[in-house]
Amino acid sequence: MRCHKILIIAGFLVIWTFVFYYFMLRNSVDFPYPEDNYRRKEMSKKIEHQVKQELKKSEKLTDAVLQYLKINFPSENSNKKVETETSQPKDQGPQLQLVGVVPLTDKEQQTIMSLVEPPGQEQNNLELPHVESTIIHLKDHQPVIPILVLACNRVSIANCLDNLIQYRPNAEQFPIIVSQDCGDEATRNVILSYGPQLTLVEQPDQSDIFVPPREKKFKGYYKISRHYSWALNYTFSQGYEYVVIVEDDLNVAPDFYEYFLGTHHLLKEDPSLWCISAWNDNGKAKFIDVSRPQLLYRTDFFPGLGWMLTKNLWQELSVKWPKSFWDDWIRHPEQRKDRVCIRPEISRTRTFGKIGVSNEEFVPFTQMNLSYLLKDNYDKTFLNTVYTLPIVTYDELRRRLISKDGPVRIQYVSREQYKRITKMLGLMDDFKSGVPRTAYHGVVSFFYEKRRVYLAPNLNWKGYDLSWS
Repeated sequence: MRCHKILIIAGFLVIWTFVFYYFMLRNSVDFPYPEDNYRRKEMSKKIEHQVKQELKKSEKLTDAVLQYLKINFPSENSNKKVETETSQPKDQGPQLQLVGVVPLTDKEQQTIMSLVEPPGQEQNNLELPHVESTIIHLKDHQPVIPILVLACNRVSIANCLDNLIQYRPNAEQFPIIVSQDCGDEATRNVILSYGPQLTLVEQPDQSDIFVPPREKKFKGYYKISRHYSWALNYTFSQGYEYVVIVEDDLNVAPDFYEYFLGTHHLLKEDPSLWCISAWNDNGKAKFIDVSRPQLLYRTDFFPGLGWMLTKNLWQELSVKWPKSFWDDWIRHPEQRKDRVCIRPEISRTRTFGKIGVSNEEFVPFTQMNLSYLLKDNYDKTFLNTVYTLPIVTYDELRRRLISKDGPVRIQYVSREQYKRITKMLGLMDDFKSGVPRTAYHGVVSFFYEKRRVYLAPNLNWKGYDLSWS
C-alpha cells in the first residue's frame, strides 16, 4: 500500500508541475500573434531555463515526500492508520479524492501541499522580454495613436517626417515610430537627426529571404511583407489599440491627425469596418467636390496609403500574414470578410512629386457627428439615393445633354462595359478580387463637370465577381 501511495504522490507532483506551467504560460503571454524572431528566441531560453528549475524542484519535492513517508509510515500497519484517519467527519476539511485508490488523510494532504506550495510564497511568473511602459491613453481618456512610418533606403524620408512633425498637434498623443529595414546607413542618419521627436526601431532580420525562382524579380515585395509584419508586431506589442501606417514617400494634409482622431471610434463601434484610409483612388481634381472636404464614404476596396487598423484586427491577420504582396492579399474575400473601410472625398495623403489633390482646409472631424458612416445608417440612405436617380449614358454626360441639374446614375452590367466607361472618363479601371477601386456595393461615386455621378450595377446586383479581376 505504501508503494501505491508513493506512486500516487509522485504522479500528483509531476501533473501539478505541468498544469502549473500550462496556466502560467497561458496567462503570461500578452500577444496572441507571432512575435519577432529575437523576442521568440529570448522567451524560449527563459522558458527552457525555468522548466529545468521546476523539474529539479519537483524531484526534490518527491524525495521529501518519500522521506516523510519513511519516517511516519515505517510498517505495513500504515494501511490501518489510513483507514482510521479517513473515517473522520467531513467537516474537518476537504479530502484529496483519487478514483479507485485509498484517499490521503488531511494531515498527509496538508504536509504535501506545504512542500509543494509553502504558505505565503507566490508562484513564479514567467519572465517575458522587457517592454517599456507605454502610455496608451491620455488623462482625458483620449487614445494615444502612434504613426508608424515604414522606411528602407530613401533619404527623402525627411520630407515625410518634416510634414508629420509640422502638423502634429500633440507629440504625446501621436508618437512617431520609424521602422527601418534594409540597414541603409544614410537613411538611418537622416532619421536619427530628428532626435527625441521620434523613435527609430530597426528590423533585425537582414538575412536573405527565400523567393521561388519564378518570382525572383519580386524579391522586394517579400522583404516589404516581412518588414510590415515585424513593425506591426513591435508597435502593437507596446500596448497601443490603434496604429496609423504611413509609407516613407507620403506627405500629409494639415488635418491628417484630426481625420484619424475623429474617425477612430468608428472601428470599435461598427464590426463591419476594418480600416480608416486617408486615400481616395479617384482623387484627381476633376473627380472630387473640392467644396465638400468633410465628405466621407464607406468603401469595399482597401485603399491603403495612410491607413489605420486596430490591435484586434492585427491579431487576426498576423497569424496568417503572407510572405509577399500583402496589399493584394488583404483584399481577398477570405481576409476582407465583407468588411469595409472609410475613405475621404479629398485625400489626406499624397506621394512626393505626384500631381494630385490633398486637403489644405482643416476640417474639425472630432467635432462632427460621423454616425452616418455606421452600416445601419449608411446603407439604406446610400442605396436609396443611388437607385432613385435618373439613368444617363456616358455620351449624354460628356456632351452635356442632361437637361436637369443634380446627381445622376450611369449603369453597367458587365466587366467590359465598366472598363470602357471608366477609361473614357479617366477613372481607375482595374479590379482587385473583383472589387473596383472606391466601390461600395458595386457603386463608384465621383464628381464630373460639377455634378455627382454614380457608376452603378443594376438593382439586382448579386455581389462582386472574382473573375472580373
